[in-house]
Amino acid sequence: MKKLIFKKLILDINIFFLITILCTATVIWVIQAVNFLDIISEDGHAFKVYFLYTVFNLPKIISKILPFIFLVSLINVFIRYEINNELIIFWLLGISKIKFINIVIKLSLLYFLFQVLLTSVLVPYSLDKARSFFRTSNLDLFTSIIKEKKFIDTVSNLTIFVEEKKGNNIKKIILKDRIGKNEFQIIVAQTGTIVSNNLNKSLILYNGKIINYSNNNQKIIEFSEFNFDLTKFTTKTTTYPKIQENTSRLLIACLNEFNSGNEISFEYKKLCTIQSKDAMIEELFKRFYSPIYILLIALISTLVIIKSKNNKRYRIANSLIFIVGIFIIILSEVSLGHSASKTYGSYLYIGIPLFLFIITYTYLIYNFKINKK
Repeated sequence: MKKLIFKKLILDINIFFLITILCTATVIWVIQAVNFLDIISEDGHAFKVYFLYTVFNLPKIISKILPFIFLVSLINVFIRYEINNELIIFWLLGISKIKFINIVIKLSLLYFLFQVLLTSVLVPYSLDKARSFFRTSNLDLFTSIIKEKKFIDTVSNLTIFVEEKKGNNIKKIILKDRIGKNEFQIIVAQTGTIVSNNLNKSLILYNGKIINYSNNNQKIIEFSEFNFDLTKFTTKTTTYPKIQENTSRLLIACLNEFNSGNEISFEYKKLCTIQSKDAMIEELFKRFYSPIYILLIALISTLVIIKSKNNKRYRIANSLIFIVGIFIIILSEVSLGHSASKTYGSYLYIGIPLFLFIITYTYLIYNFKINKK
């Protein structure tokens, strides 16, 4: 009987958690997808790149909201059980409140492991995969980045100005194409047409001049028609992996290179810099240690079983517990920024959740003993 009611409790928590996190993540994903529309409108990437990039950001969204949704799920189920007199069944069957709390902590261990899997493996992989679409993408929607009477420098090494634009037809065009360190060309044309398809991405320019500058030398060429190739250009969208997009194995290997005291190996030189060392330490704490706050959140949520629904302060107490849970989540994010600090920041970051867990658990044991007397 005891196993059955605990199975029901865990099932109710998991179902509520699953439904809530999927709904919340979907809403956040849609809002974020709207904010990413400049990938098309400003950077000129195709809709496919935009869609895949937003989809592969979903694991990051889930990892961010998981602690909060877990807190909401636990408190919601515990309060619902209390209101429906289902918690009384646990106590009538001889299940102590401490054993009840220990079961909740064991459940939170599974969420802890899932969060570690998310932050250390799935999120870095998905973020790097999302970035990879920019690496293989060219200016699929070049038309969308051109604006009338504005200098556009979204494209690397290319500045564009057009006086008038109607569909793919443009008038009074100025292009500056930087070829090398001391070499560039300015192209001025009366009219032009944007050609963008799978086989050809170019500007067909009519009636203009090409002014070539090379080492302070100038050469002018007039043309009646000129095909300006766009396939060689890419946007300024960051394409190289950021620290959060690198694998955990690579970050650990990089820190080992630092700690070895030897010269950084060639394969790690691009990533392993003095400037990035603290950021890598912080990232590893976020991936492997931050999820421990889930255990603390689970313990804090069990505070709602201290008072019964008949207590006059039941609602106020539960509201305060929820606020404390929110504070713990905020604390985990704020303290993470100091985890790589040279002045005992790492020790404080490790110690805070452990200290709060011990204090909360001790308080619960003490409270249950007092109420028995």
